[in-house]
Amino acid sequence: MLLKVVNPKEIIYQGEVSLVQMPGEMGSFEVLKNHAPIVALLESGRVKIIDSRRNIIFLNITSGVVHVRNNHIIIVTEQEQT
Repeated sequence: MLLKVVNPKEIIYQGEVSLVQMPGEMGSFEVLKNHAPIVALLESGRVKIIDSRRNIIFLNITSGVVHVRNNHIIIVTEQEQT
């Protein structure tokens, strides 16, 4: 799957992944390969990414939106929290 995490100023992360876990408005959820298409609101929190090399990466984001379709995931957030 291809993941892109963006804010208005830059691309925060882009790459091939095997799993993305996100803080959804109604609770945390995961996206794996061949996930059904979805658009969901995200709350502030931590995004867990497992990349194609099995590395685990964490990003802290503000609220945002995720769009999943055809193994492409786009997370749009206001900014990455530090």
